[in-house]
Amino acid sequence: MTQRPAVPVLLAALTVLTLGSAAPTAVAAGSAAPTAVVKATVVKVGTTKQLQSALAAAAPGQTIQLADGTYSGNFKATTPGTAAARITLTGSAKAVLTAPSGGGYGLHLDGASYWTVQGLTVTGGQKGIMADAANHVLLDGVTVHHTTMEGVHFRNSSAYGTLRDSRVHDTGLSGDGMGEGVYVGTANTLTDRSDHVQITGNTFGPNIGGENVDLKEGTTGGLVSGNTFDGDGLTGSHSDDSWVDVKGNGYVIENNTGRRTTNDGYQTHSLQPGWGCGTVFRGNRSDLSGATGPDRYAIHVTNYDAAKCKVTIGAGNTVTGGRGLVNPGIPVG
Repeated sequence: MTQRPAVPVLLAALTVLTLGSAAPTAVAAGSAAPTAVVKATVVKVGTTKQLQSALAAAAPGQTIQLADGTYSGNFKATTPGTAAARITLTGSAKAVLTAPSGGGYGLHLDGASYWTVQGLTVTGGQKGIMADAANHVLLDGVTVHHTTMEGVHFRNSSAYGTLRDSRVHDTGLSGDGMGEGVYVGTANTLTDRSDHVQITGNTFGPNIGGENVDLKEGTTGGLVSGNTFDGDGLTGSHSDDSWVDVKGNGYVIENNTGRRTTNDGYQTHSLQPGWGCGTVFRGNRSDLSGATGPDRYAIHVTNYDAAKCKVTIGAGNTVTGGRGLVNPGIPVG
């Protein structure tokens, strides 16, 4: 009988480390075969200083676990994880990152690709959670509120980001219409390729001082699905008069529910030639009751061109109140 060669076995070793404690305790499985060990460290933190240290020392495969409590300051991560070994920052909704009022970002993922931020709350500051040049960031079940400007921002070509099952409310407290719930990309440029961002299953509002979702020119291929929008808080100061404003290309907007708007539910705009095109709307339910703006459409397409800038309005969209599902001249179905 031919003897098969030994096959190396890949094992995960879990190390639990409480900052400030004695030596860590390691738990690992054994094997007689040659073994490669991948450390999956859990770092437990309970103070602001410990969190700052953990973020500075973060490594692929690591989980930073927050105890309930208040962590005051502006927090920043710069070390990327990998596709095979993400870095996770996790805590309950009672683990609260509190930035100075109007000052900086609550949590800044600066070049920190392949991070998961899970469960915790971010409040205060100019912006809540900012992803800069950080790909494959997952924000899962977080709460962001009481920011001077945006709640969540994917910027500087932060592609394949996800915000899911989260809540964003009370943003834009400066009152100047620059407090979007989620902001994807950068205005007035086509170089920010924060593409393929997914915004799914979230609750937005009340008191969002801008659009609930703003998708900028230069960004493509994103998904906005299964969200609940509340337009209470729209100011009109920067033309924020809809729940979702689409200026990028190739987005799918589906199965969302919206209420309370000053004008429209969803809008598309071409602020740059060839942009604001290719959006697909399907299965959205819009309640425009009480809207007083000049248009009052569930979906207001401002730049339709069947050949060069097509927008698809599926028959599954519905509207209550207002002047209709879509502005005249736009085909449905």
